[in-house]
Amino acid sequence: MHHKSLLIIIGLLLFGQLFLRYTEKEYSGVLGITANISTGELLSLTNQKRQEAGLAPLILNEALAQAAYKKAQDMLSKNYWAHNSPDGTTPWVFFKSAGYDYLFAGENLARGFTTAPDAVSAWMSSPGHRDNMLSANYKDVGFAVVTGNLTGDETVLVVEMFGSRNTVQVSQATPARGKIAITQLSPTPTIVELSPFPTPIISISPANIFVASVRSEPLIDRKTFTKRTAFVIALIFLVVLIVDLFIISRKKIVRIAAHNIDHIIFIAILLLCILILGRGIIL
Repeated sequence: MHHKSLLIIIGLLLFGQLFLRYTEKEYSGVLGITANISTGELLSLTNQKRQEAGLAPLILNEALAQAAYKKAQDMLSKNYWAHNSPDGTTPWVFFKSAGYDYLFAGENLARGFTTAPDAVSAWMSSPGHRDNMLSANYKDVGFAVVTGNLTGDETVLVVEMFGSRNTVQVSQATPARGKIAITQLSPTPTIVELSPFPTPIISISPANIFVASVRSEPLIDRKTFTKRTAFVIALIFLVVLIVDLFIISRKKIVRIAAHNIDHIIFIAILLLCILILGRGIIL
């Protein structure tokens, strides 16, 4: 292909990308993210895994739902994807701000999943996240599922927070601070501080629990549309290169520099990556 043709194709691809972003922003009912995740399904699937492991079910807790929602909003507002925010805020801050005085606490994050079974399955496939879900130390759980733009990508965030309340009564005369180990957030055990005084429990509206339900059904799913478009374009390039290689070989045309085979292998790998990638990620 001539370099001018390649420039035209690149220009069309850039224009198409800008057009898609504009359409998704202004007409979300036409082009957007198809998602259907509810609190009930997340809770049911999580407890199903615990039941299979012989563990007691978790209880949906309003304070933890509030904490999970605050964590999701914090990630979107500060544009980060991590357990700790860029300014050093840890997950435990959200527990305490929601009035949940914990003895044990843990957090699972998921991004880019559009169904509850996919998110739970990904957590169960990761040793650290699986330990959180199947920990006998936890009694309560809270969820938040929100959509928003994170690091330049419109996505779905799922936050799952586990906990057990601190029922230890510490004398105010001896405000010693202790430390306890909690279930892993990652393969490395995490140490959190135990507050010397019980945190007051604040009143939380039951309506806050429903922020964990997201249902979006646009006419065109942006993720699927983009993936299929990229696949078709790469496939066209692959076919063109294979035909070109066939013609060159048949007519025995000598080229000073030819890298068709290298390009074919590269695009074939690219096609394979497009087929494999596209699932969400966990943290």
